[in-house]
Amino acid sequence: MDGFDILRDRPQQADLDKCVHCGLCLNSCPTYRELGIEMDSPRGRIYQMNLVAAGAPVSAGYQEHLDLCLACRGCESACPSGVQYGRLIEDARAQIEAERPRPPLVRWLRRFVFDTLLPSPTLLRLAALQLAVYQRSGLQSLVRSLGILRGLGLDKLDALSPDAQFPTFFSQYGKVFPPHGERRYKVALLGGCIANVSFARLHEATVRVLRANGCEVHVPKEQTCCGALALHAGVRGTARRLAAHNVEALANAGFDALITNAAGCGSTLKEYDHLLGTPEAQRFSSLVKDINEFLASIELAPPEDAVPLRVTYQDSCHLCHGQKIRSAPRKLLNAIPGLTFVEMPGSELCCGSAGIYNIVQNEMSMNLLDKKMDSIATTGAAAIATANPGCMIQLTAGARRQNTGQSVLHVVELLDRAYANTRNSA
Repeated sequence: MDGFDILRDRPQQADLDKCVHCGLCLNSCPTYRELGIEMDSPRGRIYQMNLVAAGAPVSAGYQEHLDLCLACRGCESACPSGVQYGRLIEDARAQIEAERPRPPLVRWLRRFVFDTLLPSPTLLRLAALQLAVYQRSGLQSLVRSLGILRGLGLDKLDALSPDAQFPTFFSQYGKVFPPHGERRYKVALLGGCIANVSFARLHEATVRVLRANGCEVHVPKEQTCCGALALHAGVRGTARRLAAHNVEALANAGFDALITNAAGCGSTLKEYDHLLGTPEAQRFSSLVKDINEFLASIELAPPEDAVPLRVTYQDSCHLCHGQKIRSAPRKLLNAIPGLTFVEMPGSELCCGSAGIYNIVQNEMSMNLLDKKMDSIATTGAAAIATANPGCMIQLTAGARRQNTGQSVLHVVELLDRAYANTRNSA
């Protein structure tokens, strides 16, 4: 398999041996909380990885239990032994991908999505255009009302499809945006892949907030998809190729920080050193900052405009558990005039998004989402803030599913509202 390393791309015994099977991870695991099945807990999955490492076959059952894992890494936050479960599940999925071939059509589809579609601005723009026509022509409403999608088994996918936004953020690639006032930092904004066509307005808000805080913002033309979705799915060769491209293009470009507003991407970007194992990758990873992390670490320009909104916050798993960033988003929300921030019970538990999990494991994902929406309801919040586009898609689907009327916003979008006068007077 292209890019697959038979020795490295499987769970390493030293990582497996860190687990002492104490069970403190169980209550932090969404699938174990839902099912109560040991093999669908972090401890149980590590036990199965050990069996495979000892020579047991990569069976259909093994694949099923590992596919059901959200890779939310909540177990890492609970583990007293420092088990790097995120690394283990990604390595195990890479091994499954190599040793248990999928049906030809599924293999082709996965290769097309991860290796061809996501890294291609042209194909993403084309897909976005087709989606926009479907959504805005009335065709989507028609096929929904007629139940056609349900008959084709596509209703679940349709419910989770984000809006296509034009112009896409690809139109900003290669541009440099000057700071408002004196330059304090030179940063690069990493656009990702799907976010460029479905969260273009979020990217634009991110640029505005960074400029308001003295940043010269570069949107490097040479960047590509970070490879997170491929990595989480076990398509290691593609993830490694995309990572190497980004490292070569950006690691030595003189930036103070490489900024991402997608927590799932950020977690992978910060682990390029593990994926590639080179000094250049280590330097790249050291420069990556989540937008919340970066803004909370500098002297924030005081937001002046009131945002009179009752807001709760859902922790993005890859920000909270993967990057260990919890206080930064809350610090930013509390800095916004007029905003009432209300903590949500169980905010650190996964909403069920998990990359493409809500598509391939839809039933489990929706069960988790319903519980999440119940937790949100206790806050009385009119808006839900989070730090990851994937979570935004999931929570938007939850608000629509339960007809709550709540808006779903990225933390930086709320900050952008609070900088409106600053921006207009610059």
